[in-house]
Amino acid sequence: MPPETTYAKRRVHVVGAGPVGLMLTALLQTSGAFSIRLYEKRPEYTRTRMVKLESYLVADSVENYCIDPIDGENLEAVFDRTELDEGIAFRRLIPSDLKALLRNWTLGFCPLNAIERSLSELIDVRASNSVERIAGAVTAEQAMTMLEPEDILIDCTGSNSLLRDHVAPPVKLVGVGANTFKIRLEYALVVTFLYSQTYICDEYCKYYKNVENDRYKFIPAVHRTYYDQNVSHITGIVNISAEEFEAMPPRFDGRWLRDNFAGAAQSMDRFIQKVKHETGGEILGEPEIIRIPLDLYRARNATSRKWRSAVGLTDHPFAGSVVFLAGDSAIGSPYFQSISLGFECAMFLAGLIGQSDQSLRETFDRYENYIHRQWLRVYMRSKMIKHNKDLFESLDDTFALLEKLHIY
Repeated sequence: MPPETTYAKRRVHVVGAGPVGLMLTALLQTSGAFSIRLYEKRPEYTRTRMVKLESYLVADSVENYCIDPIDGENLEAVFDRTELDEGIAFRRLIPSDLKALLRNWTLGFCPLNAIERSLSELIDVRASNSVERIAGAVTAEQAMTMLEPEDILIDCTGSNSLLRDHVAPPVKLVGVGANTFKIRLEYALVVTFLYSQTYICDEYCKYYKNVENDRYKFIPAVHRTYYDQNVSHITGIVNISAEEFEAMPPRFDGRWLRDNFAGAAQSMDRFIQKVKHETGGEILGEPEIIRIPLDLYRARNATSRKWRSAVGLTDHPFAGSVVFLAGDSAIGSPYFQSISLGFECAMFLAGLIGQSDQSLRETFDRYENYIHRQWLRVYMRSKMIKHNKDLFESLDDTFALLEKLHIY
């Protein structure tokens, strides 16, 4: 096994130039301790879907970080106070130019590619020349062969992670992925549209606007409804079957849904009509819709520490290098924006590897511990929201509701 070392000035490979890879690059760029190679598969940023970042990303105290009514108790139950304090301390080290962008994004909805472009431009305009951009896709084999001893490799390639099932030696378990644990909660349509008036929604609103919807319920996310002056950005979810999911394209608009799945479209349109009746506004353009599997997953190992300690496997590239999974490569949640979770992960990882007085073993252990605790947080929150959503969809059917209740 390679000897334990501390971090010196090293070469860092960031694979994946989506929002998390760009955020991590921007965080490491100003430290002066790393030479960074950023690998970009896409020649331009084309993803226009609207996203909203969580306010906890700019929290300046543990109290503000734990303010969410759903997530607050989970955080305090899973994390020690010292760990929460450390996370806030890492936030205070974020450069002011990057912090200004984060504050702006947490105010409301923003196109995903606008976030990516802003981060990319920030990296380019800074005086530091420590970032080298490399265009083109990278395979897992290429990622392994390009590493020199003690290089740092960070996989930011998202839910279909390049290296998630390579960071640990294979496990011989029938029917089990080498390093990925996944739970499929349901299939859903995610509907987003602009509305010409201010619209505020709560749980009562969700119920009364769905009373006439039997098979499909259009459920807007309470904290995802954002308004900018008199224009509201509204996002809702409609549960669909696996067969319907397979019959739909990945992305379409409201007209396509009406022509092909009238029942689901009726749920959406009925909800919208009730909103219009209450406020007198109009839909601006057609609703944009994507169909997604709502998956909850995690990497059993988020670092390459098992390769470094594996007996007889010292010739593997990961046995002499340092590999981390970040963002959706490590952990994914369907119910709160994965970008927020990814940015949170990037902040912690950048702060962690920036501590030059820390041994590699301690860095690995602390990051694995952090990812595991974030997974517990994600799991508890997602399962609770899923359960509440299932109950909501059965409110007018007493016996169906009772079947889903497990009391004592």
